[in-house]
Amino acid sequence: MSWIDIGHIDDVPLRGARLVKTRLGCIAIFRTAEAELFAASNACPHKGGPLSEGIVHGQSVTCPLHNWVFDLNTGEAQGADEGRITTYPVRLEGGRILLDARAVTERSAA
Repeated sequence: MSWIDIGHIDDVPLRGARLVKTRLGCIAIFRTAEAELFAASNACPHKGGPLSEGIVHGQSVTCPLHNWVFDLNTGEAQGADEGRITTYPVRLEGGRILLDARAVTERSAA
């Protein structure tokens, strides 16, 4: 994989998120613990709510508009809700956040 350095971990608040603009649209970087990050699409599939403004808890995020909860590991909605957000490979190296370049620059044919 090819990685893009998108900033320092301290740029993302603990149990919070920051946005990264890509060719695919905005991707939210979620910090769920001191050294734990997830990357996912910013728009809730229900009504397009900005997930980066949602509540981060455990390894999940709750949409600020209608309280849909998404697992940041899989992107799947939890509970009775049906839906999914796209997740992206992200890693932490020396305090720097690295996002998979290929995943955020190429659209899937599916």
